[in-house]
Amino acid sequence: MKEDNNDVQLLKDEMWTRKTTDKITMLGRKVITEESDIVKKIQKNNTREKEITQALEKKDGLAWEEDGMAYIEGRIYMPNNKKLREEILKEYHDPADIGHPGQHRMLELLKRTYWWPGLKEDIKKYVQGCFKCQQNKVQHQQRAGELHPLEIPKRPWQEISINMIGPLPSSNGIDAILVIVDRFTKMIRLKATTTNISSEGIAKIYRDEI
Repeated sequence: MKEDNNDVQLLKDEMWTRKTTDKITMLGRKVITEESDIVKKIQKNNTREKEITQALEKKDGLAWEEDGMAYIEGRIYMPNNKKLREEILKEYHDPADIGHPGQHRMLELLKRTYWWPGLKEDIKKYVQGCFKCQQNKVQHQQRAGELHPLEIPKRPWQEISINMIGPLPSSNGIDAILVIVDRFTKMIRLKATTTNISSEGIAKIYRDEI
């Protein structure tokens, strides 16, 4: 059978411009790390947070130090350096071949290699602050309907609004204030009452005193 595609190149080499920051091969407890700029920066930063220090002191095999870096459960501990962590977040979010993943997808990708306290929260803030993500964000909420404002009354006391303030400290059995507002003139009438007044009682107040 003749192979027609042996000499066919689908994508040119120069199109593959992105390179991974580092390559890790797990061999039991031994971790081999390919030299890269980000790895060198981690090795130069010896700061250790409380969580990683305590994990290293346990010596239970889940955390260890090697080649100037700390590891926890097989993942590289990223030192408490804001600029360095932002560089990693950018590397796992902004490139076109990654495609600006959401919070959960980005966390899944990043925690395969790196770990630091507050990683999930840092990813959340980074994704929420990404301009392109906000610009192209798909709205999953139902589209809001049109507003239908109330019609303006044509004469005073044609339409009113009623509200009650209370319960208030009781005085002679009165513990609330009934507020009646005319929607046309905005005139307000206040009537001392009780919080347990019925709708019939409110109607009588409106009939007799408004």
